[in-house]
Amino acid sequence: MASLGPARPETAEYWNRKTETMPRRELEQWQWRKLSKALDYARSNSPFWRERLPERIGSLEEYFATVPLLHKSELIAAEEAAPPYGAWPSTDPVLGIRHHQTSGTSGSPPVRTFDTLRDWTWGVDLWCTVLYGMGVRPGHRGMVAFGYGLFIGFWGMHYGLERMGCRVAPSGGLDSKARVRLLVDQQIEVLGCTPSYAMRLIETAREMGVDLARDANVRIIMAGGEPRPESTTRTISEAFGARVFNAAGTTEFGTVSMFECPWQNGGCHIIESGLIEEVLHPETLQPVGYGEEGVRVTTGLGREGVQLFRHWTDDLVVKRPWHECGCGRTWDWFDGGILGRRDDMRKIRGVSVTPVMIEDVLRGFPEVSEHQVILRTVRGLDTIVVRVEPHDLAGLDAPDLCARISRAVKEEIGIRPEVETAEPGSLPRFELKAARFHDERSR
Repeated sequence: MASLGPARPETAEYWNRKTETMPRRELEQWQWRKLSKALDYARSNSPFWRERLPERIGSLEEYFATVPLLHKSELIAAEEAAPPYGAWPSTDPVLGIRHHQTSGTSGSPPVRTFDTLRDWTWGVDLWCTVLYGMGVRPGHRGMVAFGYGLFIGFWGMHYGLERMGCRVAPSGGLDSKARVRLLVDQQIEVLGCTPSYAMRLIETAREMGVDLARDANVRIIMAGGEPRPESTTRTISEAFGARVFNAAGTTEFGTVSMFECPWQNGGCHIIESGLIEEVLHPETLQPVGYGEEGVRVTTGLGREGVQLFRHWTDDLVVKRPWHECGCGRTWDWFDGGILGRRDDMRKIRGVSVTPVMIEDVLRGFPEVSEHQVILRTVRGLDTIVVRVEPHDLAGLDAPDLCARISRAVKEEIGIRPEVETAEPGSLPRFELKAARFHDERSR
Protein backbone atom coordinates (compact mmCIF):
# COMPACT_ATOMS: atom_id res chain seq x y z
CA MET A 1 0.00 0.00 0.00
CA ALA A 2 1.34 3.41 -0.95
CA SER A 3 2.26 5.70 1.92
CA LEU A 4 0.48 8.99 2.48
CA GLY A 5 3.82 10.53 3.39
CA PRO A 6 4.07 13.01 6.26
CA ALA A 7 1.23 13.21 8.74
CA ARG A 8 -1.51 15.62 7.68
CA PRO A 9 -0.86 19.06 9.20
CA GLU A 10 -3.60 20.33 11.48
CA THR A 11 -4.13 23.37 9.27
CA ALA A 12 -4.95 21.30 6.15
CA GLU A 13 -8.63 21.05 5.29
CA TYR A 14 -10.40 19.05 2.62
CA TRP A 15 -13.75 19.32 0.90
CA ASN A 16 -13.66 15.54 0.29
CA ARG A 17 -11.06 13.87 2.50
CA LYS A 18 -11.50 10.45 0.85
CA THR A 19 -10.66 11.54 -2.69
CA GLU A 20 -8.09 14.17 -1.72
CA THR A 21 -5.98 11.85 0.46
CA MET A 22 -6.53 8.52 -1.34
CA PRO A 23 -3.33 6.43 -1.58
CA ARG A 24 -1.80 6.66 -5.05
CA ARG A 25 -2.37 3.02 -6.00
CA GLU A 26 -6.00 3.27 -4.97
CA LEU A 27 -6.30 6.56 -6.86
CA GLU A 28 -4.97 4.98 -10.06
CA GLN A 29 -7.50 2.14 -9.72
CA TRP A 30 -10.26 4.72 -9.16
CA GLN A 31 -9.20 6.62 -12.27
CA TRP A 32 -9.15 3.46 -14.41
CA ARG A 33 -12.64 2.39 -13.28
CA LYS A 34 -14.06 5.83 -14.09
CA LEU A 35 -12.22 6.01 -17.40
CA SER A 36 -13.41 2.55 -18.47
CA LYS A 37 -17.02 3.55 -17.88
CA ALA A 38 -16.52 6.87 -19.65
CA LEU A 39 -15.01 5.15 -22.70
CA ASP A 40 -17.88 2.67 -22.91
CA TYR A 41 -20.39 5.50 -22.66
CA ALA A 42 -18.64 7.53 -25.36
CA ARG A 43 -18.44 4.57 -27.79
CA SER A 44 -22.13 3.87 -27.34
CA ASN A 45 -23.42 7.43 -27.61
CA SER A 46 -21.03 9.74 -29.48
CA PRO A 47 -20.44 9.30 -33.25
CA PHE A 48 -17.35 11.51 -32.92
CA TRP A 49 -15.76 9.33 -30.26
CA ARG A 50 -16.90 6.06 -31.84
CA GLU A 51 -14.61 6.82 -34.78
CA ARG A 52 -11.62 7.70 -32.58
CA LEU A 53 -11.69 5.16 -29.73
CA PRO A 54 -10.40 1.58 -30.12
CA GLU A 55 -12.99 -1.04 -29.24
CA ARG A 56 -11.03 -2.62 -26.41
CA ILE A 57 -8.69 -0.82 -24.03
CA GLY A 58 -7.49 -2.90 -21.11
CA SER A 59 -5.39 -0.48 -19.04
CA LEU A 60 -4.28 3.12 -18.64
CA GLU A 61 -1.07 2.25 -20.50
CA GLU A 62 -3.08 0.92 -23.44
CA TYR A 63 -5.25 4.01 -23.37
CA PHE A 64 -2.24 6.34 -23.61
CA ALA A 65 -0.72 4.23 -26.39
CA THR A 66 -3.78 3.82 -28.63
CA VAL A 67 -6.08 6.84 -28.25
CA PRO A 68 -5.03 9.74 -30.52
CA LEU A 69 -4.45 13.23 -29.20
CA LEU A 70 -7.39 15.60 -29.60
CA HIS A 71 -6.65 19.11 -30.86
CA LYS A 72 -8.89 22.16 -30.63
CA SER A 73 -8.93 22.47 -34.42
CA GLU A 74 -10.51 19.00 -34.69
CA LEU A 75 -13.31 19.96 -32.31
CA ILE A 76 -13.96 23.18 -34.22
CA ALA A 77 -14.08 21.30 -37.53
CA ALA A 78 -16.48 18.70 -36.10
CA GLU A 79 -18.79 21.39 -34.74
CA GLU A 80 -18.77 23.45 -37.91
CA ALA A 81 -19.77 20.36 -39.91
CA ALA A 82 -23.04 20.14 -37.95
CA PRO A 83 -23.57 23.25 -35.77
CA PRO A 84 -23.70 23.94 -32.95
CA TYR A 85 -22.08 20.86 -31.34
CA GLY A 86 -21.48 18.44 -34.22
CA ALA A 87 -21.19 14.73 -33.49
CA TRP A 88 -19.12 15.35 -30.35
CA PRO A 89 -21.81 15.06 -27.58
CA SER A 90 -22.56 11.78 -25.82
CA THR A 91 -26.06 12.91 -24.80
CA ASP A 92 -28.82 14.73 -26.62
CA PRO A 93 -28.11 18.50 -26.35
CA VAL A 94 -31.78 18.94 -25.40
CA LEU A 95 -30.68 17.75 -21.93
CA GLY A 96 -28.29 20.68 -21.61
CA ILE A 97 -29.13 23.29 -19.00
CA ARG A 98 -26.47 25.82 -20.02
CA HIS A 99 -24.31 26.69 -23.02
CA HIS A 100 -20.69 27.84 -22.93
CA GLN A 101 -17.98 28.50 -25.49
CA THR A 102 -14.31 29.39 -25.56
CA SER A 103 -13.32 33.04 -25.45
CA GLY A 104 -12.00 33.22 -29.01
CA THR A 105 -9.00 35.34 -27.94
CA SER A 106 -6.72 33.23 -30.15
CA GLY A 107 -8.55 34.46 -33.28
CA SER A 108 -9.94 31.03 -34.19
CA PRO A 109 -13.67 30.14 -34.02
CA PRO A 110 -14.88 29.21 -30.52
CA VAL A 111 -15.43 25.68 -29.25
CA ARG A 112 -19.08 25.33 -28.16
CA THR A 113 -20.18 23.06 -25.36
CA PHE A 114 -23.06 22.44 -22.96
CA ASP A 115 -23.69 20.98 -19.51
CA THR A 116 -26.35 18.58 -18.40
CA LEU A 117 -27.65 19.02 -14.85
CA ARG A 118 -25.43 16.17 -13.73
CA ASP A 119 -22.40 17.72 -15.43
CA TRP A 120 -23.02 21.08 -13.83
CA THR A 121 -23.47 19.54 -10.38
CA TRP A 122 -20.18 17.66 -10.78
CA GLY A 123 -18.32 20.74 -12.05
CA VAL A 124 -19.54 22.92 -9.19
CA ASP A 125 -18.40 20.26 -6.72
CA LEU A 126 -14.87 20.52 -8.13
CA TRP A 127 -15.07 24.27 -7.54
CA CYS A 128 -16.04 23.59 -3.93
CA THR A 129 -12.91 21.42 -3.66
CA VAL A 130 -10.86 24.36 -4.93
CA LEU A 131 -12.46 27.06 -2.78
CA TYR A 132 -12.46 25.02 0.42
CA GLY A 133 -8.83 24.16 -0.20
CA MET A 134 -8.02 27.88 -0.44
CA GLY A 135 -9.65 28.58 2.92
CA VAL A 136 -13.15 29.69 1.89
CA ARG A 137 -15.81 28.70 4.44
CA PRO A 138 -19.61 28.92 4.81
CA GLY A 139 -20.66 32.44 5.77
CA HIS A 140 -17.92 34.20 3.82
CA ARG A 141 -18.97 37.06 1.56
CA GLY A 142 -17.88 36.67 -2.04
CA MET A 143 -17.82 38.53 -5.34
CA VAL A 144 -16.84 37.19 -8.76
CA ALA A 145 -15.81 40.09 -10.98
CA PHE A 146 -16.60 39.06 -14.54
CA GLY A 147 -19.30 39.69 -17.14
CA TYR A 148 -21.30 36.45 -16.75
CA GLY A 149 -21.04 35.85 -20.49
CA LEU A 150 -20.57 32.78 -22.68
CA PHE A 151 -17.04 32.03 -21.46
CA ILE A 152 -17.21 29.40 -18.71
CA GLY A 153 -14.46 30.94 -16.57
CA PHE A 154 -15.73 31.93 -13.07
CA TRP A 155 -19.31 30.69 -13.56
CA GLY A 156 -18.47 27.63 -11.48
CA MET A 157 -16.84 29.74 -8.78
CA HIS A 158 -20.08 31.72 -8.30
CA TYR A 159 -22.15 28.55 -7.86
CA GLY A 160 -19.46 26.89 -5.76
CA LEU A 161 -19.57 29.78 -3.31
CA GLU A 162 -23.35 29.50 -3.13
CA ARG A 163 -23.27 25.74 -2.57
CA MET A 164 -20.79 26.19 0.27
CA GLY A 165 -23.15 28.61 2.00
CA CYS A 166 -21.38 31.87 1.15
CA ARG A 167 -23.23 35.09 0.35
CA VAL A 168 -22.41 36.12 -3.21
CA ALA A 169 -22.80 39.64 -4.59
CA PRO A 170 -23.28 39.48 -8.41
CA SER A 171 -21.29 42.14 -10.23
CA GLY A 172 -21.72 41.27 -13.89
CA GLY A 173 -23.29 44.55 -14.97
CA LEU A 174 -21.08 46.81 -12.87
CA ASP A 175 -18.12 48.87 -14.03
CA SER A 176 -14.82 48.87 -12.14
CA LYS A 177 -15.70 51.84 -9.90
CA ALA A 178 -18.96 50.22 -8.84
CA ARG A 179 -17.13 46.98 -8.09
CA VAL A 180 -14.60 48.79 -5.91
CA ARG A 181 -17.48 50.41 -3.99
CA LEU A 182 -19.16 46.99 -3.62
CA LEU A 183 -15.95 45.47 -2.27
CA VAL A 184 -15.80 48.16 0.39
CA ASP A 185 -19.51 48.53 1.20
CA GLN A 186 -20.16 44.78 1.53
CA GLN A 187 -16.76 44.04 3.06
CA ILE A 188 -16.25 41.24 0.56
CA GLU A 189 -13.86 38.56 1.84
CA VAL A 190 -13.45 36.36 -1.26
CA LEU A 191 -12.79 37.81 -4.71
CA GLY A 192 -12.60 35.97 -8.03
CA CYS A 193 -11.16 37.57 -11.18
CA THR A 194 -8.29 37.36 -13.65
CA PRO A 195 -4.88 38.76 -12.62
CA SER A 196 -5.29 41.46 -15.28
CA TYR A 197 -8.61 42.55 -13.84
CA ALA A 198 -7.27 42.53 -10.28
CA MET A 199 -4.64 45.01 -11.50
CA ARG A 200 -7.44 47.07 -13.07
CA LEU A 201 -9.33 47.17 -9.74
CA ILE A 202 -6.14 48.30 -8.00
CA GLU A 203 -5.69 51.09 -10.54
CA THR A 204 -9.35 52.15 -10.28
CA ALA A 205 -9.27 52.15 -6.48
CA ARG A 206 -6.17 54.35 -6.56
CA GLU A 207 -7.97 56.83 -8.84
CA MET A 208 -10.93 56.85 -6.41
CA GLY A 209 -8.70 57.45 -3.39
CA VAL A 210 -9.52 54.01 -1.97
CA ASP A 211 -6.85 52.00 -0.16
CA LEU A 212 -8.03 48.43 -0.72
CA ALA A 213 -5.79 46.98 2.00
CA ARG A 214 -7.18 49.49 4.51
CA ASP A 215 -10.77 50.12 3.39
CA ALA A 216 -11.81 46.73 1.99
CA ASN A 217 -11.80 43.33 3.70
CA VAL A 218 -10.68 40.94 0.95
CA ARG A 219 -8.76 38.02 2.43
CA ILE A 220 -8.75 35.45 -0.39
CA ILE A 221 -8.34 36.24 -4.10
CA MET A 222 -8.77 33.51 -6.69
CA ALA A 223 -6.92 35.13 -9.61
CA GLY A 224 -7.04 32.66 -12.49
CA GLY A 225 -7.73 32.41 -16.19
CA GLU A 226 -4.31 33.48 -17.49
CA PRO A 227 -0.61 32.86 -16.72
CA ARG A 228 1.04 35.44 -14.49
CA PRO A 229 4.53 36.07 -13.13
CA GLU A 230 5.27 36.09 -9.42
CA SER A 231 5.74 39.86 -9.54
CA THR A 232 2.08 40.31 -10.53
CA THR A 233 0.93 38.02 -7.72
CA ARG A 234 2.99 40.02 -5.24
CA THR A 235 1.59 43.35 -6.48
CA ILE A 236 -2.01 42.13 -6.14
CA SER A 237 -1.40 40.63 -2.70
CA GLU A 238 0.18 43.80 -1.33
CA ALA A 239 -2.48 46.12 -2.76
CA PHE A 240 -5.39 44.12 -1.32
CA GLY A 241 -3.66 42.83 1.81
CA ALA A 242 -4.90 39.37 0.79
CA ARG A 243 -3.60 35.92 -0.09
CA VAL A 244 -3.68 35.39 -3.86
CA PHE A 245 -4.37 31.88 -5.16
CA ASN A 246 -4.29 30.34 -8.60
CA ALA A 247 -6.60 27.90 -10.40
CA ALA A 248 -7.25 26.89 -13.99
CA GLY A 249 -9.59 24.89 -16.18
CA THR A 250 -10.84 24.78 -19.77
CA THR A 251 -14.19 25.07 -21.51
CA GLU A 252 -13.50 21.73 -23.21
CA PHE A 253 -13.09 20.05 -19.80
CA GLY A 254 -16.09 21.92 -18.46
CA THR A 255 -14.82 23.16 -15.10
CA VAL A 256 -11.75 23.82 -12.95
CA SER A 257 -8.97 21.23 -13.07
CA MET A 258 -6.21 22.48 -10.74
CA PHE A 259 -5.77 24.80 -7.77
CA GLU A 260 -3.20 26.27 -5.42
CA CYS A 261 -3.44 25.19 -1.78
CA PRO A 262 -2.17 27.36 1.12
CA TRP A 263 0.99 25.24 1.35
CA GLN A 264 2.05 26.07 -2.18
CA ASN A 265 3.64 29.18 -3.62
CA GLY A 266 2.17 29.19 -7.11
CA GLY A 267 2.02 25.41 -7.48
CA CYS A 268 -1.37 23.92 -8.40
CA HIS A 269 -2.67 20.50 -7.36
CA ILE A 270 -4.30 18.50 -10.17
CA ILE A 271 -7.81 17.39 -9.15
CA GLU A 272 -6.93 13.79 -9.96
CA SER A 273 -10.27 12.39 -8.85
CA GLY A 274 -11.85 14.26 -11.77
CA LEU A 275 -9.29 14.03 -14.54
CA ILE A 276 -6.08 12.45 -15.76
CA GLU A 277 -3.26 14.77 -16.78
CA GLU A 278 -0.37 13.66 -18.99
CA VAL A 279 2.64 15.87 -19.68
CA LEU A 280 4.15 15.29 -23.12
CA HIS A 281 7.20 16.62 -24.91
CA PRO A 282 5.95 19.21 -27.44
CA GLU A 283 7.95 17.70 -30.33
CA THR A 284 8.32 13.95 -29.64
CA LEU A 285 4.88 13.66 -27.94
CA GLN A 286 6.46 11.26 -25.44
CA PRO A 287 5.82 11.53 -21.68
CA VAL A 288 8.27 13.67 -19.72
CA GLY A 289 9.23 13.04 -16.10
CA TYR A 290 8.70 15.06 -12.95
CA GLY A 291 10.50 18.38 -13.16
CA GLU A 292 10.55 18.53 -16.97
CA GLU A 293 8.54 21.04 -18.97
CA GLY A 294 5.94 19.77 -21.41
CA VAL A 295 2.40 20.23 -22.69
CA ARG A 296 -0.52 19.07 -20.55
CA VAL A 297 -2.96 16.60 -22.09
CA THR A 298 -6.33 16.28 -20.33
CA THR A 299 -8.75 13.37 -19.98
CA GLY A 300 -12.01 14.09 -18.17
CA LEU A 301 -13.59 11.52 -15.85
CA GLY A 302 -16.88 13.07 -14.76
CA ARG A 303 -18.83 14.57 -17.65
CA GLU A 304 -21.61 12.86 -19.60
CA GLY A 305 -22.81 15.47 -22.11
CA VAL A 306 -19.54 16.42 -23.78
CA GLN A 307 -16.70 14.03 -22.99
CA LEU A 308 -12.98 14.70 -23.34
CA PHE A 309 -10.21 12.18 -24.03
CA ARG A 310 -6.53 13.14 -24.44
CA HIS A 311 -7.10 16.81 -25.19
CA TRP A 312 -3.91 18.63 -26.23
CA THR A 313 -4.28 21.92 -24.31
CA ASP A 314 -1.14 23.76 -25.50
CA ASP A 315 -0.55 24.70 -21.82
CA LEU A 316 3.09 24.47 -20.71
CA VAL A 317 3.55 22.85 -17.30
CA VAL A 318 6.08 21.13 -15.04
CA LYS A 319 4.65 18.30 -12.93
CA ARG A 320 5.88 17.60 -9.40
CA PRO A 321 5.08 14.57 -7.17
CA TRP A 322 2.32 14.85 -4.56
CA HIS A 323 4.59 14.17 -1.55
CA GLU A 324 6.58 17.37 -2.14
CA CYS A 325 3.60 19.39 -0.85
CA GLY A 326 2.93 19.40 2.88
CA CYS A 327 -0.87 19.71 2.72
CA GLY A 328 -1.45 15.95 2.85
CA ARG A 329 -3.20 15.64 -0.52
CA THR A 330 -2.05 12.75 -2.66
CA TRP A 331 -2.61 14.63 -5.91
CA ASP A 332 0.39 15.60 -8.04
CA TRP A 333 0.86 19.28 -8.77
CA PHE A 334 2.11 21.66 -11.43
CA ASP A 335 5.02 23.84 -10.35
CA GLY A 336 3.95 27.44 -11.04
CA GLY A 337 0.56 26.31 -12.39
CA ILE A 338 0.30 26.97 -16.13
CA LEU A 339 3.60 28.56 -17.15
CA GLY A 340 2.33 29.81 -20.50
CA ARG A 341 0.88 28.54 -23.73
CA ARG A 342 2.90 26.91 -26.46
CA ASP A 343 0.83 28.79 -29.04
CA ASP A 344 1.77 32.08 -27.29
CA MET A 345 5.49 31.40 -27.63
CA ARG A 346 7.23 33.26 -30.46
CA LYS A 347 10.72 32.94 -31.88
CA ILE A 348 12.40 36.36 -32.08
CA ARG A 349 15.88 36.25 -33.58
CA GLY A 350 16.24 32.67 -32.38
CA VAL A 351 15.00 33.41 -28.83
CA SER A 352 11.74 31.96 -27.47
CA VAL A 353 9.63 34.78 -26.01
CA THR A 354 6.31 34.59 -24.13
CA PRO A 355 4.04 37.39 -22.85
CA VAL A 356 4.66 36.39 -19.23
CA MET A 357 8.42 36.94 -19.58
CA ILE A 358 7.93 40.58 -20.57
CA GLU A 359 5.13 41.17 -18.05
CA ASP A 360 7.42 39.98 -15.27
CA VAL A 361 9.94 42.69 -16.16
CA LEU A 362 7.34 45.45 -16.45
CA ARG A 363 5.82 44.70 -13.03
CA GLY A 364 9.12 45.91 -11.61
CA PHE A 365 8.35 49.45 -12.81
CA PRO A 366 5.76 51.06 -10.50
CA GLU A 367 5.35 53.95 -12.96
CA VAL A 368 3.66 51.58 -15.46
CA SER A 369 -0.08 50.84 -15.14
CA GLU A 370 -0.64 48.87 -18.38
CA HIS A 371 1.33 47.61 -21.36
CA GLN A 372 1.13 46.10 -24.81
CA VAL A 373 3.68 44.03 -26.76
CA ILE A 374 3.80 44.14 -30.55
CA LEU A 375 6.03 42.00 -32.76
CA ARG A 376 6.93 43.69 -36.06
CA THR A 377 9.26 43.23 -38.98
CA VAL A 378 11.40 46.38 -39.22
CA ARG A 379 13.81 46.54 -42.16
CA GLY A 380 13.63 42.78 -42.43
CA LEU A 381 14.46 42.22 -38.74
CA ASP A 382 12.09 40.79 -36.10
CA THR A 383 11.52 43.55 -33.55
CA ILE A 384 9.75 43.72 -30.18
CA VAL A 385 7.86 46.95 -29.55
CA VAL A 386 6.72 47.50 -25.95
CA ARG A 387 4.10 50.19 -25.40
CA VAL A 388 3.82 51.24 -21.75
CA GLU A 389 1.14 53.39 -20.19
CA PRO A 390 2.33 55.39 -17.18
CA HIS A 391 -0.01 56.24 -14.32
CA ASP A 392 0.75 59.92 -14.93
CA LEU A 393 2.86 61.72 -17.54
CA ALA A 394 3.25 64.85 -15.40
CA GLY A 395 6.82 65.13 -14.18
CA LEU A 396 7.74 61.84 -15.84
CA ASP A 397 11.02 61.57 -17.73
CA ALA A 398 9.55 59.36 -20.49
CA PRO A 399 12.81 58.79 -22.43
CA ASP A 400 14.56 57.69 -19.24
CA LEU A 401 11.71 55.29 -18.36
CA CYS A 402 11.78 53.79 -21.87
CA ALA A 403 15.55 53.35 -21.73
CA ARG A 404 15.42 51.64 -18.32
CA ILE A 405 12.67 49.27 -19.47
CA SER A 406 14.57 48.46 -22.65
CA ARG A 407 17.70 47.58 -20.66
CA ALA A 408 15.73 45.45 -18.18
CA VAL A 409 13.99 43.46 -20.93
CA LYS A 410 17.34 42.97 -22.70
CA GLU A 411 18.85 41.58 -19.49
CA GLU A 412 15.91 39.19 -19.01
CA ILE A 413 15.37 37.77 -22.51
CA GLY A 414 18.49 38.76 -24.44
CA ILE A 415 16.76 41.06 -26.94
CA ARG A 416 16.58 44.84 -26.68
CA PRO A 417 13.04 46.06 -27.51
CA GLU A 418 11.85 49.39 -28.75
CA VAL A 419 9.88 51.03 -25.91
CA GLU A 420 7.37 53.84 -26.30
CA THR A 421 4.88 55.50 -23.96
CA ALA A 422 1.13 55.74 -24.43
CA GLU A 423 -1.31 58.26 -22.99
CA PRO A 424 -2.75 57.29 -19.59
CA GLY A 425 -5.99 55.35 -20.08
CA SER A 426 -5.36 54.68 -23.78
CA LEU A 427 -4.40 51.01 -23.73
CA PRO A 428 -7.16 48.38 -23.47
CA ARG A 429 -8.15 46.79 -20.15
CA PHE A 430 -9.34 43.21 -19.81
CA GLU A 431 -11.98 41.63 -17.61
CA LEU A 432 -11.29 38.10 -18.84
CA LYS A 433 -8.20 36.81 -20.63
CA ALA A 434 -5.77 39.58 -21.47
CA ALA A 435 -4.71 40.06 -25.10
CA ARG A 436 -1.59 42.21 -24.75
CA PHE A 437 0.55 40.25 -27.23
CA HIS A 438 0.17 41.08 -30.94
CA ASP A 439 2.22 39.52 -33.73
CA GLU A 440 2.15 41.84 -36.76
CA ARG A 441 5.20 40.40 -38.53
CA SER A 442 5.11 39.75 -42.24
CA ARG A 443 4.80 36.04 -43.01
